[in-house]
Amino acid sequence: MEKFTFLLLCFLLLHDIAVSTAIESISITRSLTDGDTMVSAGGTFAVGFLSIPESSKNRYLGIWYNKVPSNTVVWIANRNTPLNDSSGVLKFTGNGTLALHTHNDTIIWHSNSSRFAQRPVVAVLLESGNLVVKEDGSNDDDLKSFIWQSFDYPYDTLLPGMKLGSDLTTGLTRYLISQISSDDPSEGSYTYQLNIVGYPQLCIKNGQSVTYSSGSWNGLRFGGIPQLKHNTFYNFYFVYNKEEIYYTYELVNNAVYTRSVLSADGSVNRYVWSVTNKSWSPYLTIPTDICDYYGKCGAYGICNVANSPVCSCLLNGFEPKVPEEWNQADWSNGCVRINKLSCQDDGFVKLSGLKLPNTQRASWLNNSMSLDECANLCMKNCSCKAYAAFDIREEGRGCLFWYDELIDIRVLSDPQQDLYVRMSRKDIDEINKASHKSKIGKLQIIASITVISVGILILCLSFTLYRRKKQQINYRNMRDSPERYARVIQEHQEEELELPLFDMATLIAATNNFSTSNILGKGGFGTVYQGMLKDGREIAVKRLSVHSRQGLQEFKSEVLNVVKLQHRNLVKLLGCCIQAEERMLVYEYMPNKSLDYFIFDKERSMQLVWSQRFLIIIGIARGILYLHQDSRHRIVHRDLKASNILLDDEMNAKISDFGLARSFIGNENEANTTTIVGTYGYVSPEYLIDGIFSTKSDVYSFGVLVLEIVSGKRNRGFSNRNHRFNLLGHVWKLFIEGNCSEIVDPSIRNSSDLSGVIRAIHVGLLCVQQNPEDRPSMLHVLMMLSSECTLLQPKMPGFFTERDLVGDTSSSKSELVSFNEITVSVVHPR
Repeated sequence: MEKFTFLLLCFLLLHDIAVSTAIESISITRSLTDGDTMVSAGGTFAVGFLSIPESSKNRYLGIWYNKVPSNTVVWIANRNTPLNDSSGVLKFTGNGTLALHTHNDTIIWHSNSSRFAQRPVVAVLLESGNLVVKEDGSNDDDLKSFIWQSFDYPYDTLLPGMKLGSDLTTGLTRYLISQISSDDPSEGSYTYQLNIVGYPQLCIKNGQSVTYSSGSWNGLRFGGIPQLKHNTFYNFYFVYNKEEIYYTYELVNNAVYTRSVLSADGSVNRYVWSVTNKSWSPYLTIPTDICDYYGKCGAYGICNVANSPVCSCLLNGFEPKVPEEWNQADWSNGCVRINKLSCQDDGFVKLSGLKLPNTQRASWLNNSMSLDECANLCMKNCSCKAYAAFDIREEGRGCLFWYDELIDIRVLSDPQQDLYVRMSRKDIDEINKASHKSKIGKLQIIASITVISVGILILCLSFTLYRRKKQQINYRNMRDSPERYARVIQEHQEEELELPLFDMATLIAATNNFSTSNILGKGGFGTVYQGMLKDGREIAVKRLSVHSRQGLQEFKSEVLNVVKLQHRNLVKLLGCCIQAEERMLVYEYMPNKSLDYFIFDKERSMQLVWSQRFLIIIGIARGILYLHQDSRHRIVHRDLKASNILLDDEMNAKISDFGLARSFIGNENEANTTTIVGTYGYVSPEYLIDGIFSTKSDVYSFGVLVLEIVSGKRNRGFSNRNHRFNLLGHVWKLFIEGNCSEIVDPSIRNSSDLSGVIRAIHVGLLCVQQNPEDRPSMLHVLMMLSSECTLLQPKMPGFFTERDLVGDTSSSKSELVSFNEITVSVVHPR
């Protein structure tokens, strides 16, 4: 029999005059004591006692991966009642129940099975990681022989073969419960469970409040998780019948290790063990973005992460319920209908590519109805607000109906998910009229394109020939290190960047011969000029100084990193000019200059109310997240600061100046350099001291920015008569004293959303923690800023006593860092 019996084999003590009498007691042949480690048959998992954290005296009975170098715990028995010494013993009680005893024989945990053994029992750790109590001699796959199993009482980890859901015959519900923190495995406030009220859907809850919902099962996957697809690692299943409702997954290849973990911050992460890197690699995370937070846009609202703001009303027939709140980026009250429904005269509007609304109050009918039958049935019921296909694999597979407000809708890339929303006849007529106009306009455009297509083709060919000839002339005219610039152009061509080239005459005309009255800002790179092209487009021309030490490399870096970046929170590069000794970059013009132009000026800062500042913070975060996660390569900016955050005509934040940016390819996460670049006050400790930079370096800079935006104070140069801390140290001091409101800019201190301001300070402090591993990712930063999830307690920020160190020349600590050589760019307001 392929198993490893790790505990104790218990035999029946029978009456001496009867052979077939009931169990009187169970004798213990072996017990598991602290110091013992028992391993599953194949060696994948082990069970025993451990300390969390390792330096703690708190002892727990747990199961962990035996073949993984890192100490990865997957289950703990006594998570809420730790042993305070190493005298714990696991043994059977008289009725075949496993129990964990202290040194004085007090039971602090036991397997709470309602079923009693009728035969000898044995405790076994299976190769799946499941600790079971079963009838001795039975097969390990015989579930009916299991008296108790740890898989029925999950920790914070979902392993292959575990079920998330409910047994309708026994009433048993299986769900994950988060830890309080990495140092405390006690039950936290978050749960991950299959909500079976209405039509089942996976959800994350903080207490009783839903923070995330997966959407309903659509025959292929849970509708709100389009990234849950068939893969080479595991297969997943959803079972829904009269006996049980659950979600589970199984490994395709047992040599691959994967697990799903509910973290202390309320996110669920699936990890796959990387044999090459000897670490757990993230494979899937929920929530993935702001729109994944439950009910982000309220009733009849729709969330689209590609838009700014992300929330809008579902259709033209709806309007914000409280417009004032929407103007302050609070969409929780959602939208309301403009025209009331009239029941029999209503119709339905089809919306595609959506996550379906929350199904807690939806009803599922039989699986044989067609969509037409669904529409007729919904129309007859005046309370029916919407319907959708139950199974997207085939149209005739039943329906879902909604009888209450539609909530938790978002735009997805899955075109198969359709929702039919009930609308009044007047609204439908307006929608059809708009659609008709749109179709006519498209036909006119098509006709126009057909007529002039030949002309356009000729013009394009002519322009291409002209540009090639012009480029050849420009390249021959390069006098300043022509060989090096030729290599830059060659690399541009190899990258197929298709970056438009401006000639010198065009930019001279646009900037009035680079007039001093057109200067927007200056820095170590040179000067930025405002200009206007002949077609009326306003531009900003960055003219690199001939004498700048950072010219060619930074110019090349900015071109290569920025040209293919497309995001609403990044400044768009329009083209460049390389002619003779001149090197210039042409950007879209930002009429409201830079962030520091507003927040550090006493009068202009009054123009920025909290709602605007919050949207600027969100915009910066979304731009950084795009660089770190969604761009062609993972990009670290390395020079995030207030002067590099530009503001368009609607005060939307756009990140600029990529001259110091670095790209990571593949699985690279960090790099080391001997040349420290950046701007003092924004550079992270590990980068300044050890030359190590990563995405967490940008997170640190972002945290500084958040605290500057909230306070209206610069980190560098901040002073307070009561101490010599910089801004980070001052905010940290107020935070631990519970007096954060003191640092808030007076112009927003009376904001109606002061709690949101304090939350932003809290998130900022999490971003500037000394250890980069303690800092959140930008994805988690966005989630924390955009939801009410519980925030972890921040640790001490980096460099918060730096000016004491500089001022104290007698201290050896003052030699740890140098502050005179790292500022490579000091940009004036643009």
